[in-house]
Amino acid sequence: MEEALVKTKKWGNSLGVVLPADVVKAEHLKPGEEIRIRVERKHNVLKEMFGAVKFKRPIEVILKEAREEMKSKWDK
Repeated sequence: MEEALVKTKKWGNSLGVVLPADVVKAEHLKPGEEIRIRVERKHNVLKEMFGAVKFKRPIEVILKEAREEMKSKWDK
């Protein structure tokens, strides 16, 4: 049984996922086949760590700033 981390995508009023080609190949999947998918949210370790600490600003703002700062460092 293969496992993959995928993102949901808007598909009309529903959400869909795209299976990576290596999973399709490994499982010999064909269009129209029924498969079982188990849904588990990816845990955000930073949010779990910060959840125990009280901040003056919302953690989402702090994480967004940290991501932007890291992105600008990688872009150099």
